[in-house]
Amino acid sequence: MRVLITGAGGFVGYHLAAHLGQARKNAQLFGTTLFESERVHPAISENRLIDLKDFMQARALLAETRPDAVYHLAAQAFVPRSFEEPWETLENNILAQLNIIRACLDLKLRPRILIVSSAEIYGEVSAEQLPLDEDSAIRPTNPYSVSKVAQDMLGLQYYLSHDLPIMRARPFNHIGPGQNGRFVAPAFAMQIASIEECRREAVINVGNLTAKRDFTDVRDIVRAYRLIIENGRPGEAYNVASGQAYSIRQLLDILLGLSAMDIDVRVDPARLRPVDVPEIRGDASKLRRDAGWRPSLSFEETLQDVLTDCRRRAQQG
Repeated sequence: MRVLITGAGGFVGYHLAAHLGQARKNAQLFGTTLFESERVHPAISENRLIDLKDFMQARALLAETRPDAVYHLAAQAFVPRSFEEPWETLENNILAQLNIIRACLDLKLRPRILIVSSAEIYGEVSAEQLPLDEDSAIRPTNPYSVSKVAQDMLGLQYYLSHDLPIMRARPFNHIGPGQNGRFVAPAFAMQIASIEECRREAVINVGNLTAKRDFTDVRDIVRAYRLIIENGRPGEAYNVASGQAYSIRQLLDILLGLSAMDIDVRVDPARLRPVDVPEIRGDASKLRRDAGWRPSLSFEETLQDVLTDCRRRAQQG
């Protein structure tokens, strides 16, 4: 089996390659990255440095790799960045996917394709609307989520118009070792690790601590992606969620409890979003029913691994 992972050098891409390397040892894994500095997992047999916004580059990639399965992960995924540079996010996330799909059509390839959308597409919801399922209303609240709505609907459109075997994943918040320090769990954990190394004062800078999010370990997320590719129904969207919401305050308290240091907490206005949804919690029953998935790692286990990883990074300087 030939498998293409776009965005293989990213947080999720690295974990997906590691998972597929273990779960599907006979698969040949191809990857793409945008920058030379990105690190790919050794399970990737060939990695291509490529700008997927260029159709001819995307077409050449598909012509050479001729995959049986495509995990399309490549995207600009940082919500605050999407407010700063909205067109960059929209162009990058929509055009790259469109070129992958068009290249498949042009080459008459029919791989099973997983489009990674986001739970951000559901936007602001009331407590009565939770948990969110795949039929919940779409109400994007930031440019990133608009780009994900477009990716999601493009996947559906090309399934309906060309019968391509495209499935859509709508992951809720995912965390785990190796995540970029711009995201909430490693942002806190890196501050704690730096304090433990006596490299900064014993103060953690935070944004909104009241928001509640449905967190799933990235290692469970990538297992869900594989199961969707293997067992999911073309044309369908699948929430990937734990079904339980934790506040950012709870996340921080667990991390602080894993440290012996006495650390103060200080609100930093620069870390507050223009729009911040109070609570998001997902219903992944369709994914359980169609693909047999359920999360295996607890929230506490994940945060322990995140802090361990950030301590290692801090020690390395």
